[in-house]
Amino acid sequence: MCGVLLLLLLIVCIGWWPMMIRCHEGKVLELDESNFDSAISSFDFIFVDFYAPWCAHCNRLSPELDKAAPILSGLKTPVVIAKIDADKYSRIASKYKIDGFPTLKVFMHGVPTDYNGPRKSDKLVRYLRKFVAPDVTVVESDSGITEFVEAAGTFFPIFIGFGLDESAISNLAIKYKKNAWFSVAKDFSENMMALYDFDKAPALLALHPNFNEQSIFYGPFEDNFLEEFIQQSLLPLTLPMTGDNLKRLKDDKRKIVLTIVEDETDYESKGLIKLLRAAASANRDLVFAYVGYNQWKDFAEAFEVGSKTPLPKMVVWDGNEVFFSVIDSESIDKEDQGSQITLFLERYREGKVIEKALGASSVGYLSSLVGMRTVYILVFLVAVMFLIATVGKEESSDASTSVADNRETARLHADKED
Repeated sequence: MCGVLLLLLLIVCIGWWPMMIRCHEGKVLELDESNFDSAISSFDFIFVDFYAPWCAHCNRLSPELDKAAPILSGLKTPVVIAKIDADKYSRIASKYKIDGFPTLKVFMHGVPTDYNGPRKSDKLVRYLRKFVAPDVTVVESDSGITEFVEAAGTFFPIFIGFGLDESAISNLAIKYKKNAWFSVAKDFSENMMALYDFDKAPALLALHPNFNEQSIFYGPFEDNFLEEFIQQSLLPLTLPMTGDNLKRLKDDKRKIVLTIVEDETDYESKGLIKLLRAAASANRDLVFAYVGYNQWKDFAEAFEVGSKTPLPKMVVWDGNEVFFSVIDSESIDKEDQGSQITLFLERYREGKVIEKALGASSVGYLSSLVGMRTVYILVFLVAVMFLIATVGKEESSDASTSVADNRETARLHADKED
């Protein structure tokens, strides 16, 4: 009798979580401290939204996750969408070093990796499909290559090994899976070679469909040379600075040649960007990026750019808190800009620079570096200090009560702010 009871208890314990999941199939799972670890260990792929109820960005993301969840759960290898109130369940938030909302992570076989991709449901679905795709997709015809490129989409770079064995890139494909698509083509025609502009095989093609860029690598195909090419090809030759691209730069250790223009959409700026692309092709040890003052004023101002600064302006940024002005080559005139870019790079490599600290005075730029929760805390502390100083001028008999009331008001206000 005891054995039967133990068996029933074991069945209930083992079967409870999968049954609960089936009840939620196609919907976003709401996790808490009691079931978080079980969920992570129960699924091969689970996308988790660490949110706070008062966060406006989180509230905008929520319906996008609701739309994506049934599509992702229906994949051949399903991806489960889940969320947890990380503001309430602080132990979980602390364990995974959550310092801003929303923070998104993909757990692959229990191992977390940061998600910095798009948040609209259709793009999120396409992005997450990559996590459950094969590390290297093997195609055997021109049509197979075309289908692979179309299915991969435009957000990630695409690497195709023509005439390469799968084993040649498998280890690197696993290493960089979250950053790119990988494939090898076993059979292909001369038409395909002409389309992608290479004339012999084996060759490794890198595509950036979003930027209409491609580059080709003919070897040597030892791991160290292959990895160098892949690392340098994860970003386009010229990268527009956006919030998402700023996150992508975190994984790249190269210095960034940053060009600040008045407006990145105007005709003159587009001509300059073409020249920067040519310079980037010849200087792959550097990342070339650009930003329009009109497009991201807060970011540009961090590099000592104001409304009266002569633009375009070039600096070299270390990706953190330091940037370098190149002596006598800061501003780019309209005439012969290609030669000026070359001179800028020569002087930088010769060490003719002035090191400067990044000026992150604006909250918009500060938030992109340190996370929104830190910003909220800083704003809250400043507000409290201001209130204390103001109340201190009043009669001492009323000061204590007034400070307490105002602190609570400031706290409630900060909780509602995003």
